[in-house]
Amino acid sequence: MRYDVIIIGAGPGGIFSAYELVQGSRDLKVAVFEAGRPLEQRKCPIDGVRIKSCISCPSCAIMNGFGGAGAFSDGKYNITNDFGGTLYEHIGRETALELMNYVDGINVSHGGDGTKMYSTAGTSLKKTCMQNKLKLLDASVRHLGTDKNYIVLENIFNELKDRVDFFFMTPVAGIEVLDQGYRVRTAEGSYECDKCIVSVGRSGSKWMERTCRELDIPTMSNRVDIGVRVELPAEIFSHLTDELYESKIVYRTEKFEDKVRTFCMNPYGSVVSENTNGIITVNGHSYEDKSLQTNNTNFALLVSKHFSEPFKDSNGYGESIARLSNMLGGGVLVQRFGDLVRGRRTTQKRMNEGFVTPTLAAAPGDLSLVLPKRILDGIVEMIYALDKIAPGTANDDTLLYGVEVKFYNMEVALDEKLETKYKGLYIIGDGSGVTHSLSHASASGVFVARQILGK
Repeated sequence: MRYDVIIIGAGPGGIFSAYELVQGSRDLKVAVFEAGRPLEQRKCPIDGVRIKSCISCPSCAIMNGFGGAGAFSDGKYNITNDFGGTLYEHIGRETALELMNYVDGINVSHGGDGTKMYSTAGTSLKKTCMQNKLKLLDASVRHLGTDKNYIVLENIFNELKDRVDFFFMTPVAGIEVLDQGYRVRTAEGSYECDKCIVSVGRSGSKWMERTCRELDIPTMSNRVDIGVRVELPAEIFSHLTDELYESKIVYRTEKFEDKVRTFCMNPYGSVVSENTNGIITVNGHSYEDKSLQTNNTNFALLVSKHFSEPFKDSNGYGESIARLSNMLGGGVLVQRFGDLVRGRRTTQKRMNEGFVTPTLAAAPGDLSLVLPKRILDGIVEMIYALDKIAPGTANDDTLLYGVEVKFYNMEVALDEKLETKYKGLYIIGDGSGVTHSLSHASASGVFVARQILGK
């Protein structure tokens, strides 16, 4: 079977590529191959009662399926070039922002209307941060919420399903370069196409590395982000979240001059676990619907580690740390901040006596046995720094879940069209190592679709 365009991966990059292609031409024959399930079948079995921890499903409903890992990650679209990737280095700053705003318009018109756009423009919090050795990054943030994000994805899929061939639970084994186009191999058979768009996301990092080796596509070593997810009473951060919703704050540690940053802030949200290549890590999300919200706010504190020669396996390093957590706790570990700084393990008794009710059933333990000292020291420093602008952050009962690891693909060598050395083979989204966010990944999908339509 031959298609004009085959898209590998139904995350935000793949979805918006397909959307833009069918909007631009009714004659194009487009197929999307996805290792996970359709949106309505994506359901994590963990209910906190009957099933309390990850059971290693064949396809993780949180990480894979229509919508990608972003489907259940709070639906935050950050419109900025200050973070979220380096897409602007390939396509230009103005084009990147234009495409991110275009994606925002599509989200709003497909069920996201009524949601709020937050902005750091004119906020006095930037000055407060600077006065305390912290830096607040600039951004506009559309918060859809996990619930509204689901509706948006559902509406987009309903618009695409009659014009695009979707192959769910169909992982791609490999790509072959033909004289005219490409062959995509799956367990069910092979499919050919003139143009191929690869959008496999972070969970496809190992697949992407192997594919680049097989096709001799150059890659560059990237980073890995390692840290914890912090959970505390929502009131402590309410003056920040009410105005900005998500505040991206960066701190440079005094001891090692490492950068520690907040990531994925979820006001009134829940902490969740996720399975990446068989490794259980932690994440968070929240809902737009107030009836589904909690009394807590959670966010990640991450330390970025960039590796130089001769070491190349940054993701392998992050995986080994996550496996330690899994070994000690059978999954995610949780520790009170007060216990951490006192050098003692958190017990269930101390958890029960605390003032913060955890939103994830995790094993009480000792994160100092898991995280390297340099990373842990940076996280502790950052918590004390945040305590100056949000008093109460460093309370004894603040919960730290570990570990949170953000795996980034090796950055693939791409030109200004996001095209590899093979004409017609494009690599987009977080799997490319170029984008690290919903908005950047979606924008890259639109950009490549327009390149194809232009040809």
